[in-house]
Amino acid sequence: MRFLALATDFDGTIAWHGNVADPTIAALQRLKDSGRKIILVTGRELPDLLKVFPTLNIFDYVIAENGALLYHPARKQSRVLATPPPRQFVDLLRERGVHPLSLGRVIVATHESYKEVVQRAIKELNLGLQVILNKGDVMILPANVDKATGLQAALTELHIPPVATVAVGDAENDFAFLRISGCTVAVANALDSLKQRAQFVTKAGHGTGVEELIEMILANDLACALH
Repeated sequence: MRFLALATDFDGTIAWHGNVADPTIAALQRLKDSGRKIILVTGRELPDLLKVFPTLNIFDYVIAENGALLYHPARKQSRVLATPPPRQFVDLLRERGVHPLSLGRVIVATHESYKEVVQRAIKELNLGLQVILNKGDVMILPANVDKATGLQAALTELHIPPVATVAVGDAENDFAFLRISGCTVAVANALDSLKQRAQFVTKAGHGTGVEELIEMILANDLACALH
């Protein structure tokens, strides 16, 4: 096998409005049954993800909080991969009326309309934080943390090199983990900017596109798509 793992985004990729269709779950299981590993790479916080997707244990590893948290579903164990922002930063955002404000183990997230407020707060407090855009939202994380660093942590645990990994996504924050992978794929509903950077784009969107991708991996290790 050329490709030993599939790394996929959640929202907009395998999921539509937070739901993963049964045929998509079945396709993921077929890929796993072939001896390959499957990794979920998402910006969502883990409690929210467990609530909307109770079959999370189909994955070998989950990267949550856009690269800041590594979760092993079978063992129900999680490991924080970065240092959270100081409380002073969160308090300052609240003082300046940032709402909604979501707090994970590391990640801080809000609506994109507060991007400049967030950036000013980071500058004023002289923090080593970055702002990552995700389809109308902003995610604040340590400067050296993204979906690529999270995926690398999971692949290290699995002893699989990035070049043996297929990565699929739909949004701007997905390019980080796509670019380190051996094969980069965008689903049909992906942003144009991601499609332009991907090696190929599925004919279908969302979970149906991932099902299409999985069948290509199982049939011939993507030989028909990569030349």
